[in-house]
Amino acid sequence: MMTRRCLSIILAAGEGTRMQSRLPKILHKIGGLSLIGHVIRAMPAAAGNDMALIIAPGAAAVQIEAQKLAPKAQFFIQQQRLGTAHAVLAAEDLLGKNYDDIVIAYGDTPLIRPQYIEKARQKLAKGADIVVSGFYTEAPQGYGRLVEKAGRPVKIVEEKEATAREKKIKLCNGGFMALKAEHILPLLRAVGNKNSKGEYYLTDVVALAAERGLEAQVLEMAAEDIVGVNTQAELAAAEALWQSRKRQEIMAGGVSLQAPETVYFAYDTAISADVFIEPHVFFGTGVIIAAGAHIRAFSYIEGATIGKNAIIGPYARLRPLSRLADNVKIGNFCEIKQANIAEGVKINHLAYMGDVEIGTDSNIGAGAISCNYNGYNKEKISIGAGAFIGSNSALVAPLSIGKGAYIASGSVITHNVDDEALAFGRARQVNKPEGGKRLKALLSLKKGQENH
Repeated sequence: MMTRRCLSIILAAGEGTRMQSRLPKILHKIGGLSLIGHVIRAMPAAAGNDMALIIAPGAAAVQIEAQKLAPKAQFFIQQQRLGTAHAVLAAEDLLGKNYDDIVIAYGDTPLIRPQYIEKARQKLAKGADIVVSGFYTEAPQGYGRLVEKAGRPVKIVEEKEATAREKKIKLCNGGFMALKAEHILPLLRAVGNKNSKGEYYLTDVVALAAERGLEAQVLEMAAEDIVGVNTQAELAAAEALWQSRKRQEIMAGGVSLQAPETVYFAYDTAISADVFIEPHVFFGTGVIIAAGAHIRAFSYIEGATIGKNAIIGPYARLRPLSRLADNVKIGNFCEIKQANIAEGVKINHLAYMGDVEIGTDSNIGAGAISCNYNGYNKEKISIGAGAFIGSNSALVAPLSIGKGAYIASGSVITHNVDDEALAFGRARQVNKPEGGKRLKALLSLKKGQENH
């Protein structure tokens, strides 16, 4: 475990105009979590480590989002966009404090892995003064190049400033950087802006470090781990990479995915071993699934907890605050919302149960619904253990149905039902001899008159 004190700096002041969206770029989501959220989760979070985010003026939404995951983070405003080195200097008051390591990442690189952060810090602990991330690619166009001498990086050159020889270099700048804290302020203050953009580039600290005889090292990473997001197309590509990574992680934990490429996970999806997931299942945030559950095809699940050996779907929808105990069965075209469903309950066909508590071993028939919203407020329904709710029943909240109660099919239940009671809530059937024949004749005549 690292004992060195670390300050993580996340650069999050970019405009992101190429996204063509009113939503700030770093608030777009991958796996249900914002881009900035992914980067925050990758940063060192142990006691004694701090975090600073550099944001643009008026970026309240970015600050609110970041504080959800890093409530102790400090925020600094880059008043003018004069380059990345200028952005880091916005946190100058923190940089002079008693840290060992400074790590700098970009808020639009959501696929960076925590282990790379730790590897960079380990290099600092073993004697490096600055560690820069790099990746090899056969198509380096558009990237800054890492220029090495005797196996050490001596500068990073942006493509616009690169010579023809430098443009042939296939080792590219990954963006992420780590420095010993004692060097960061002298290096940043020495950065100039004599370049095509007239900006202060953070990457220039590599050349400055080499000039001063400091030890610089490259941390080689896979290109996909430091991919940046600047457009909607790049966001979709990053989502695909992230989903592929998450699927591998899920399967490595003992979960069976019948068609992995069709299943979509959220960043916090938690699934135990021996769960079986059929094709075309979507997991929103906040899903927890216990061992032995079976999720059938085309189901949509968010904010739900599913117990052991439960069977869900096909074509089921579980909405937030659904809590399903062991051995529950939720069948095709059923929707569950804000429900506590006890062990052994069966809701097999075409039912809606919202704002309900259902006791053990109850059966909810096809087409049964909870009428839990009166146009102004949500009301609760309680169904006791062993109750039977007949098909096409409408349960009008607020309502309590007792243990072992039996609700006749087609009933509209508006009053509480006692334990073991049989409840009918439907009009008495009346049969009219030859009434059907007369009605059809009348309707046929009316239709003929309308056509003339």
